Amino acid sequence: MAELKGKVLAGKVLVKPHEAEEKTASGIIIPDSAKEKPRAGTVVLVGAPKKDEEMELKKGDVVLYGKYSGQEINIDGTDYLLLSQTDVLYIS
Repeated sequence: MAELKGKVLAGKVLVKPHEAEEKTASGIIIPDSAKEKPRAGTVVLVGAPKKDEEMELKKGDVVLYGKYSGQEINIDGTDYLLLSQTDVLYIS
């Protein structure tokens, strides 16, 4: 993946969602219509901290976020999710 040249605003992070599961653990192939949107991804860009809130995320963090969180955007043909730091539920 090429280095992104833009930046995100304060308190926001740009996340590359992980791919949806293609198969179940038992080997059953999941059709596209039944796949759930991934709720995990890797942080690609981090905005500056807000005045009243320290930025706890950094590039490369793997995060879990809510099902309907953020705004889906496409940059140079790649899909990303723009989230507020408060939309992140867990950092691993």
